[in-house]
Amino acid sequence: MSSTRPTDVRHYDVIISPVITEKATVLSEQNKVVFRVAKNATKPAIKAAVEKLFNVKVASVNTLVTKGKVKRFRNTLGQRSDVKKAVVTLVDGESIDVTTGL
Repeated sequence: MSSTRPTDVRHYDVIISPVITEKATVLSEQNKVVFRVAKNATKPAIKAAVEKLFNVKVASVNTLVTKGKVKRFRNTLGQRSDVKKAVVTLVDGESIDVTTGL
């Protein structure tokens, strides 16, 4: 069996998209990257997905769930979906350019 295994397709189901906001840009100076992830994603699964997809070494993963706000759409009330985010801290010397994509 070779040492370079193909990327598991499940990794693409764990990470939905990078978060590109002002706060995420400030965090990137501290070697951290923010991703939107699946609601049922665990920290070990997020770590494995980032390491395999971006070829980097992950130091730690912190997760948070942003609850959906109640918003008014014309005359009816609507509910935004809950969003789970992961703040991934990379090992010193590693970096991810989220603007290029996969």
